[in-house]
Amino acid sequence: MVHQRKSEENAREGQRHVEASWPGKRPEDQLDHYLLESPQEDVTHTDVWRVLRIQSEFVNGFGTMAGTGPAIAVFGSARTDPQSPYYKMAHHIGTRLAEAGVTTITGGGPGAMEAANKGAADKDGISVGLGIELPFETGLNASVNKGLNFRYFFVRKTMFVKYSQGFIVLPGGFGTLDELFEALTLVQTQKITSFPIVLVGKSYWGGLVDWLTNTVAAERAISPKDLNLFMVTDDPDEAVDFVLGANDKKPDTEKAV
Repeated sequence: MVHQRKSEENAREGQRHVEASWPGKRPEDQLDHYLLESPQEDVTHTDVWRVLRIQSEFVNGFGTMAGTGPAIAVFGSARTDPQSPYYKMAHHIGTRLAEAGVTTITGGGPGAMEAANKGAADKDGISVGLGIELPFETGLNASVNKGLNFRYFFVRKTMFVKYSQGFIVLPGGFGTLDELFEALTLVQTQKITSFPIVLVGKSYWGGLVDWLTNTVAAERAISPKDLNLFMVTDDPDEAVDFVLGANDKKPDTEKAV
């Protein structure tokens, strides 16, 4: 009976985490924070329920994103100012994608993400926002016309890779770098193939490219040919042409999960 009562208490505790609203929650109220925090005395009891919640996010994501059609994910900082040239580039990229009949997928936040969504929406294109529960975010931007909010980062990451046919990456911080390097790793290890990745902003990305070339590749931590897994440009039109051209050359098959 003691064990049964403990399990019921754990289940109720897990349910309280599910019902907590976002945005504006404390870090400890986020489900992925609760999942990754250790040690937890009740972990063997609550993880059973947590797996079901994770499964429901995958099911909801797959169901919502099915039929999205050709799509490109656009990444960049949530802090990009509307007067920044990168904001204008992101808007232009979203516009170009919509004109080509291609869906724009972003993280759904402000800054560069908002700009890309707005560019797509202004041309009546599909403008997808895949948001994430964070204590300092304000929800999906107003230009998203197809949106999902996730509690678990790894579920959201799966949606980005599965439903996009390439990444265009504008200047951004840790989150942008995280998505960039995950995509590069998946392409390098051939988990996904024919997946174009473009970095926009030579002055911004130049230091990173120099480090990858002169340190990482020079120390043989990566192969020199891995430096060909992405291109760098200052021209948003060249970025769009590159990802669309790469997809014109590959077979029309959906990536496996």
